[in-house]
Amino acid sequence: MHRPGEFCCVFVTAPNITVARKIAAAALKERLVACANLIPKIESHYWWQGQLESSAEVLILLKTTKDQLADLERNVVKNHPYDTPEFIAVKLDHGTAKYLDWITTSVTPVK
Repeated sequence: MHRPGEFCCVFVTAPNITVARKIAAAALKERLVACANLIPKIESHYWWQGQLESSAEVLILLKTTKDQLADLERNVVKNHPYDTPEFIAVKLDHGTAKYLDWITTSVTPVK
């Protein structure tokens, strides 16, 4: 039985699809995530250095376990070009047992 909060969906924005693919591939290669969804053509509006800004970005949704969060954050920051990359983790309260088992298996290193 899976515990509530054991799994997370992490939100990361990237400046373009090339960078988003690089971040996703690095996280997948290290088995820090089970899945990375890339959602192109979002429009972000935000405060940056005292100014209102806007830009086109790609949203990356990363599915992982709570145990992988610290390593995933380090991996994203290392592979991200932004000075302050978005890294927001939302705990999942529920998911189908089969899907959550798949996440667990996917982020467990092969021995």
